[in-house]
Amino acid sequence: MRTIDHHIVGQSGGGAGRTSDVFDPNSGSVQARVTLGTSADLDRAVAAALKAQPGWAATNPQRRARVMFEFKRLVEANIDELAQLLSSEHGKVVADARGDVQRGLDVIEFACGVPHVLKGEYTQGAGPGIDVYSMRQPLGIGAGITPFNFPAMIPMWMFGVAIACGNAFILKPSERDPSVPVRLAELMEEAGAPAGILQVVNGDKEMVDAILDHPAISAVSFVGSSDVAHYIYRRGVDAGKRVQAMGGAKNHGVVMPDADLDQVVAELSGAAFGSAGERCMALPVVVPVGEKTAEALREKLLPAIAALRVGVSSDADAHYGPVVNAAHKARIESWIQTGVDEGAELVVDGRGFALQGHEKGFFIGPSLFDHVTPKMQSYKEEIFGPVLQIVRAKDFEEAVRLPSEHQYGNGVALFTRNGHAAREFAARVNVGMVGINVPIPVPVAYHTFGGWKRSAFGDTNQHGMEGVKFWTKIKTVTQRWPDGGVGDGANAFVIPTMG
Repeated sequence: MRTIDHHIVGQSGGGAGRTSDVFDPNSGSVQARVTLGTSADLDRAVAAALKAQPGWAATNPQRRARVMFEFKRLVEANIDELAQLLSSEHGKVVADARGDVQRGLDVIEFACGVPHVLKGEYTQGAGPGIDVYSMRQPLGIGAGITPFNFPAMIPMWMFGVAIACGNAFILKPSERDPSVPVRLAELMEEAGAPAGILQVVNGDKEMVDAILDHPAISAVSFVGSSDVAHYIYRRGVDAGKRVQAMGGAKNHGVVMPDADLDQVVAELSGAAFGSAGERCMALPVVVPVGEKTAEALREKLLPAIAALRVGVSSDADAHYGPVVNAAHKARIESWIQTGVDEGAELVVDGRGFALQGHEKGFFIGPSLFDHVTPKMQSYKEEIFGPVLQIVRAKDFEEAVRLPSEHQYGNGVALFTRNGHAAREFAARVNVGMVGINVPIPVPVAYHTFGGWKRSAFGDTNQHGMEGVKFWTKIKTVTQRWPDGGVGDGANAFVIPTMG
């Protein structure tokens, strides 16, 4: 049985004998065991990071950028291996796994330009003989706690910017699919990063709490469920850390009467059911405006859903594969039953799906609900599976109100041909990321990712300039070079001004 260890300088394994099973979602069998670390393992990682980080911070930004360029090259050279490995542990199809890696590489590309974004500001002659300048300096040691659904992309979103800015980074990936994060750390060292700059500690809540409490870790970035995000934010802040904690989502796709429904259905099929719905930017709620739109949309959705192919993750023709484990499959099925009990119309039931030859795999078919209402618990909460809910809106105002009043505010999409409606919607909707005829509005790497309300805790978003701000601190210097002589000190007790 394969064992997945930490990637800590000078240590392999650990965790006082505790392990967790890593499944093959296609067969339901255990394919590996991951070592679960302790606070002692984290101490070793922190000690190595403290040793490596000062030299890395003193390395000029251009040379750090060269390491990022080489890391990008190595990941691209190994993308097939990474995608296969990711797919085998997560269950998403290989093409989707490649996309996972590529979207992470987009942020690495941004991080390659770090010399430009670290330049700071300068004012000559801010006062008589006085110049003022600011510089961005690394925090020291940062940590990332990442979810199972994007084991390549989200770690690279975090450590790419953090490391390029001169920090050391300790990554705690999900114990459900930890192999790719460990492999990325190996590639970072191969690219030329000093040992200790990127380390991986595997673990569960014990390791999370150790990270949040460790006094040498200055900042923590998290992606996961909202309840856990809130916990991490509060505990981390109480420990004096800088924290960004991204939570859950219930993204809405509003369909106006003038929308191209064929295009909408094509987009919805991928956005709602791709990766088995295990995306925080999935589109699990569609809001047709008006009964005529709702009936026409439903009619077109049914054959599109019937045509979806669920298969093993290595099946190149499959639209999506299994979910990550049996517990998550049971959770999704429980939410489907909740929707039925609440009175929603279950138009397509994905429960009971079995793939021939893989009957013990964690597969679940696509499900479609209609006549879902905002009062239903299955609408209020994140299902995180291949389940699409239709919530009918009578007019544009109600369509704006539905996502705006929901507890989550990660992403939202509007499908329309009307520029005025699109402009009005984007300005008014109470959601952090908006797509106009774009079903999954994840911003490009040089912009920034982050939701509102219970979808995010903290004041700074991920990647882009917001990421640079999060992983650095500003130091401002006011300097004067006297040209000789000593003043009489008459004004020494008066607050200085620049006049």
